[in-house]
Amino acid sequence: MANHAEDRRNFLKSSVAAAIAATVPSSAASAQQQGAGKASAKKPNIVLYLSDQFRWDFVGANGLNGSTHTPNIDALAARGTNFVQTVTNQPVCAPARSVLFTSRYATETGVWRNGLGLDQTLPTLASELRKVGYSANLIGKWHLAPGSPQQGGGRGAVKAEHRGGFLDLWEGSNAIEGTSHPYEGTIWDRDNNPITYKDEYRVDFLTDRAERFLRQKQDKPFFLFISQLEPHQQNDMGQPIAPKGAAARFINSTVPEDLRVHPGTWQAQLPDYYGCIEAIDASVGRIRRVLEEEQLAENTIFVFISDHGCHFMTRNQEYKRSTHNSSIRIPFIIDGPGFHRAQQISELVGLIDVAPTLLETAGASVPNTWKGRSVLPLLDGPEARQHWPNQQLIQISESLTGRAIRTKDWTYCVADLSGDTKQTSSTAYHEYQFYDQRADPHELVNLAGRKEYRAKADELRGQLKKLLVAAGEVEPEIIDAKLYP
Repeated sequence: MANHAEDRRNFLKSSVAAAIAATVPSSAASAQQQGAGKASAKKPNIVLYLSDQFRWDFVGANGLNGSTHTPNIDALAARGTNFVQTVTNQPVCAPARSVLFTSRYATETGVWRNGLGLDQTLPTLASELRKVGYSANLIGKWHLAPGSPQQGGGRGAVKAEHRGGFLDLWEGSNAIEGTSHPYEGTIWDRDNNPITYKDEYRVDFLTDRAERFLRQKQDKPFFLFISQLEPHQQNDMGQPIAPKGAAARFINSTVPEDLRVHPGTWQAQLPDYYGCIEAIDASVGRIRRVLEEEQLAENTIFVFISDHGCHFMTRNQEYKRSTHNSSIRIPFIIDGPGFHRAQQISELVGLIDVAPTLLETAGASVPNTWKGRSVLPLLDGPEARQHWPNQQLIQISESLTGRAIRTKDWTYCVADLSGDTKQTSSTAYHEYQFYDQRADPHELVNLAGRKEYRAKADELRGQLKKLLVAAGEVEPEIIDAKLYP
């Protein structure tokens, strides 16, 4: 394992350093070649752009939705590297973000459900980047401080010790859906002074703040986390809210096949969802233009990602918290030095793999406590991809206590059927859902309990138990499904 990690670090240093060096003006390169320099390649800036509850199939470049309007995100995918089989390891906001920043499973981060605070002893992507000379900056939603809007606390201002290492620019709100609406609201600066906006769409306002930061002179490489709420529903309104006039353009748009056969809220909410997607895309385009105008683009890693998807109450009584593709599949696109590949990667990766990837991109060592792995070896061709495990553990909370293994071909999910959702895990689960991703990518036929799939279910059950133990859980009993669900 240690040799494998060292190989990954060596691959990073050669590929990314070479890509950055290629952008250095020829005169500077010549000076380096003549030995005038102790100068080394400048560390790349990192912009991590997260759009909350953004389905992976609403990226036009993924080719499944003829109505979505994402020309700027599509341009990222065309120029960079598009990881088209990416899943979240916990399909709900706060737990997913804890996985993203700590490369640990949600049961290990202290945030196995919404409303809990991130374990302050864990190294985070922000804290590790600061150790190697980066500033760590946040604009938008955080959701990893203790308390929740539902509990009457934890909505807005966040104490410095609960910011997960984002100790430079801070312009955020713990649960931005609890302190703002699409056209008015408040975020807080690093001293917890309010920053208010009114009569401007929230996506545009947060983009304004990001542009303001990017146009300032930076004295060190920066890590900027831009965390948009849209297209997540506005909680107290129970639906996504598009910019004024945008929803009307999407009234008769494509309905994804996993939705159209089920009752839910998609009939009323898809036009607004499409409008929110369009606004996010315009924001991405604007950030990219600012990077180019400030001559930062060639030395900036730009990541577009989400925390989870959206099934519009077709699979349970809310919008995610299930192991279906509509909940767990997310966009993950990286552009910038070392990633100008114009390629799609079809290996299965997880949200847990993002932090190690970005840390290695910065030339930093990955903490040995992290559970994810850098995706950089996947850029190195088919031979390296042969050794990729193509397995991801999914943990489910709040809707039920469940666990699943997702492979490229299968989803196998187990659940505690007692209805107890106030526990981090269970010692006994029942087989609950089982889907063949090759024959049934929209997951319309549940195979759990079918005798002809018993051997495959047993195989996946064994693999799931190993993943649970590796995640620090007790190996559970998993009871066979007796009836077709």
